[in-house]
Amino acid sequence: MNKVVKNVEEALAGIEDNMTLMVGGFGLCGIPENSIAQLVKMGTKGLTCISNNAGVDDFGLGLLLQKKQVKKMISSYVGENEEFERQMLSGELEVDLIPQGSLAERCRAGGAGIPMFFTPAGYGTEVAEGKEVRVFNGKPHILESALTADFAIVKAWKGDTEGNLIYKATARNFNPMMAMAGKITIAEVEELVPAGDLDPNFIHTPGIFVQRIFQGEKFEKRIEQRTVRKR
Repeated sequence: MNKVVKNVEEALAGIEDNMTLMVGGFGLCGIPENSIAQLVKMGTKGLTCISNNAGVDDFGLGLLLQKKQVKKMISSYVGENEEFERQMLSGELEVDLIPQGSLAERCRAGGAGIPMFFTPAGYGTEVAEGKEVRVFNGKPHILESALTADFAIVKAWKGDTEGNLIYKATARNFNPMMAMAGKITIAEVEELVPAGDLDPNFIHTPGIFVQRIFQGEKFEKRIEQRTVRKR
């Protein structure tokens, strides 16, 4: 089945105000740059964004925060974004902070059809408030719920016309499980190839999870903090 759409505008058709979006990436690595730029252009508001982080002030999801398009962030690491901090402390932005491993597993569980699971992460902290606690092997665990989204937007290194995806390096951290958990999953890729060109042994996300795929026009691939050795 050919799942290719012409461009980012066609890919994001149907995203409306007050929807929940999963947005792949780890820091600024593996983020769907073209799709985020299009969301800013669309002006869609009241979004709940599930993402490991919120980008930086002038890139990634930080662009949506600047335009006040996000009402709630469900995230793990948000330390690089001053506008995020300002909105959170002022009460403009609702925030649900989740341990990084729990966030990944909640997305994976959503894609696997597992409604809830127990984890020791977060026990004894604010993360556990209001959640059921059970003891397994002498250790307390808290009950966490799966996460799903109206749309999941991911970025891959390579993809084929049937939606099969290969991620590169750190981009593989959150994109694969988020691709599983969206009612509609959109993939933007650096290289789009014909069906059959990808080695099945190296596919990270099977095309069954992807409904729309397009080739991005350009990827800036910023680095949050560039650190180099002295020569």
